[in-house]
Amino acid sequence: MSGLDTAHALIRTKHTRQDAIGFCREYVGKVTPDCIRDELAVRLNDEITANCLRGEFVDFQGNRYRFAGLSRDKDSMAKYRLISLPSGEEADGSSASGYLTNMGIFKALCPSRAPYNE
Repeated sequence: MSGLDTAHALIRTKHTRQDAIGFCREYVGKVTPDCIRDELAVRLNDEITANCLRGEFVDFQGNRYRFAGLSRDKDSMAKYRLISLPSGEEADGSSASGYLTNMGIFKALCPSRAPYNE
């Protein structure tokens, strides 16, 4: 990790066999050689980055997002606004929208800017 909470926040990672096993166990519900192999074949970036001053960050797939504070939509499941760049689409708070994963990425890169209660 370097530059957390700055315009050049960076966390380097490595996708390991243990990660694949955990994914198969937690998300697929069954650890098999095929599941492990398939998960290890998924191409992921080995780093996540952020410009914490602007609230912008990049996930493991290279997708860009902006953290934009509290949600204005009272009907949304999301407490905070996470906007996909450049599409402008906001995560709705569901797991399918990547909300929790992306909030976790933003918190890891920009801990003093990220909300504590999400």
